[in-house]
Amino acid sequence: MSRVVVIGAGLGGLAAAVRLAAAGRDVTVVEAGRVPGGCCGTASLGEYRFDTGPSVLTMPDVLAGVFAAAGEDMETWLPLRRLDPYYRLRFDDGSHLDMVAGEDAMIEQVRALCGAAEADRYRRFRARLGELFEAEWSSFIDRDMTRLRSLVQPRVLARLAAMGGFRSLDRLVGSHLTDHRLVKAHTFQALYVGLAPRQALGIYAVIAHMDTVGGVFFPRHGGMHAIPQALAAVAEKAGAQFRYGTRAVKVETGASGVSGVRLDTGEHLPARHVVVACDLPGAHAGLLPEAAGDWRLRRPRHSPSCLVMHFGLDRRLTGQAHHTLHFGRDWDAAFAALTAGRPQPDPHLLVTYPDSDTGAAPAGHATLTVLEPAPNLHRGDWDGLTARLEDRLFGRLADLGYGDLSGAPRLTFDPPAWQRLGHSAGTPFALDHRFTQTAWFRPAGAARRVPGLHFAGMFTAPGVGVPPVLVSGRLAAERVLEESR
Repeated sequence: MSRVVVIGAGLGGLAAAVRLAAAGRDVTVVEAGRVPGGCCGTASLGEYRFDTGPSVLTMPDVLAGVFAAAGEDMETWLPLRRLDPYYRLRFDDGSHLDMVAGEDAMIEQVRALCGAAEADRYRRFRARLGELFEAEWSSFIDRDMTRLRSLVQPRVLARLAAMGGFRSLDRLVGSHLTDHRLVKAHTFQALYVGLAPRQALGIYAVIAHMDTVGGVFFPRHGGMHAIPQALAAVAEKAGAQFRYGTRAVKVETGASGVSGVRLDTGEHLPARHVVVACDLPGAHAGLLPEAAGDWRLRRPRHSPSCLVMHFGLDRRLTGQAHHTLHFGRDWDAAFAALTAGRPQPDPHLLVTYPDSDTGAAPAGHATLTVLEPAPNLHRGDWDGLTARLEDRLFGRLADLGYGDLSGAPRLTFDPPAWQRLGHSAGTPFALDHRFTQTAWFRPAGAARRVPGLHFAGMFTAPGVGVPPVLVSGRLAAERVLEESR
């Protein structure tokens, strides 16, 4: 079999590499970094270790499927635990809601906060979330939507429309729930797809199903970066070769399509197929041949970015959840500011406290990560902004009970830093998921005019998030195997 080169050892590239190597293909993964992971990265500061990528892992069966494709059991390579609670949501009025496992237990949480009538409404809404997920997963999310024929499913589209899937997310949720806190608990996920709840389609309520019903998980050892490490090890066991610290500089073509990849060492890797699993706008700026151009990227609309601060704590926190969402006072103003390219006036914050990752800090110490959604470089002026937001964040965290963290060891990632790491527009969240950048309208999974050239990762369908990116890797591998039969 001819070689397949995978460019990028992020989750999408690794998912493709595992499947292709397990199918007997000669796979070489080229990764500019020194370790696998891509966006699911890691960084150290003294004795502290931080996950620098996604902190929320849902739908572990999707991840388990990658291991199973190579005949491996995920539990052997990457044991996970279910978080309890999945999230703790803290509202500006001082109340809070824990998202917990089990329908009855979650209904009791809602009843205690919002009353019996809202708990009954929540029970019905939870069932509707399950129906939406069932309709969407196999028909749209878990299949190759970069092919137009996959989009034309009148019966499924009619069912989604009847359930409110093509209304705005806030209107869909608001038609079932009345307590503003419960509405926020099921619409903040719009930020995952780069939109305000009033902009996102109701179909994205399935994200709330994934994390509030399906649950949120975390590796038992090594933090989130343990995921790409385990996938890379399985790919190597299946026969894939990895070239770390090596950058692909050009996908080269011949009369019949892809002919290989030129590396920054000057070496040419012959290949019949290439899977590009990195930042696509950046790849189109020189890595890819001109014939690979995609009209969907002519006017890309990027998601907002974020300011992330990682702290090393000289203490452990009592009673702190793994994930805590602190909502600001003005819900609508926060989203309006992001849409206009301004910082949120009173920001919503995601605080991650990976207490179970004992290897991330010395004994008696801990790590804390704070994420504030912020404008990307295309939408905001970041000259001097980072320092102002850091100062404001110190004050907000002190008010929330985390103490004075201004003197704690810390690493900061802002949009300029994300851009230096190779993320277009300074955002690690790729393109947003407005209708014109969803499914078939998202950048294609294969270059129509360059046979053998395929794409994986969050820029193509299904899109952003750990499960969708893993699915994109599987779809890319399936296209390669189909072409090479």
